[in-house]
Amino acid sequence: MEYIRKMVVCLICFAVMATVICIRINAAEPAGEIVTNAKASILIEADSGRVLYSKNPDRRLQMASTTKIMSAILTIESGDLDKPFEVDSEAIKVEGSSMGLLEGDTVTKRALCYGMLLPSGNDAANAAAVAVSGSVEAFVEKMNAKAKELSLGATHFVTPSGLDDFTDGHYSTASDMAKLTAYAIKNETFKSICSAQSISLDLGGRSVWLNNTNKLLKTCEGVFGVKTGFTDKAGRCLISACERGGITLICVTLGDSTDWIDHEKLIEYGYSRLERVELGGESFKVDMAGGDLKAELYSSDICVTLEKGEAERIEKRVIIPQFVYENERGKSVGKVIYYLDGGVIAISELKVR
Repeated sequence: MEYIRKMVVCLICFAVMATVICIRINAAEPAGEIVTNAKASILIEADSGRVLYSKNPDRRLQMASTTKIMSAILTIESGDLDKPFEVDSEAIKVEGSSMGLLEGDTVTKRALCYGMLLPSGNDAANAAAVAVSGSVEAFVEKMNAKAKELSLGATHFVTPSGLDDFTDGHYSTASDMAKLTAYAIKNETFKSICSAQSISLDLGGRSVWLNNTNKLLKTCEGVFGVKTGFTDKAGRCLISACERGGITLICVTLGDSTDWIDHEKLIEYGYSRLERVELGGESFKVDMAGGDLKAELYSSDICVTLEKGEAERIEKRVIIPQFVYENERGKSVGKVIYYLDGGVIAISELKVR
């Protein structure tokens, strides 16, 4: 009997412990909530900037080679992308990841952008800095000026590459990096380069084969970029952009040991919340000046990205003239303004048919 009593007590204790363990596991990741391992992260809808998920989005952290998003877009915006020149022999003497530049190589700015955005070449970033601004230091000033222009108030650059082992002054936030990425992917050249899985480049007598370090290009539907990053200080950093059904999402994680998994999880979560809603197609009749004829005012269809269920709350305001003139056919004479919860979400021009 004593043996049976002890067995019963042990079984009860085991059941209680198992219950406690289950409760703790469930408490760590409640059903329906997203949990990431990132120190900071954010998921936004690119066109509107709407935040769909965030965790410490304004915390200042090192961002490693995601820095090269800024370096690449500045290089692209400087122009003359296909003009050959010899790389600066001192600029390419840099540690870390490389596109394999050697002294005497002939490159173009476009090639250096591939070198920055695919294998994350620190040599490419430095060479581009010198090519654009004459020196790395002058280019960094340009980076910080651009950050100010884009209202990236919590971002400061020290290097074009993202190397940060010698400084604590190179930092950004998940929120700022999402804004920077939203700006950069509007440039078709940037978008085309960061979406390439691999490329062969001629460096003036020899060729190099570059592979993209972003494996989400192959594993996650719709992903077309943007940049990986790692340093000992920053940890693993990743910025991805994904386009499905006319909706573009941008995901940023800083200091995330499970970044690939977290990005796929966040991207799927984002698309589960959003939908494309068609507005427009409005038609109105107004008087034609100088007679009894009527003119038709019409608006073209436009699409907006909304969270599911928001379309039911859309309101509109129509602004049209009392009459129009014959010579106004084909011209815009009015508008339809669409509101969601008091804020303007779209404006459709009304033209005379």
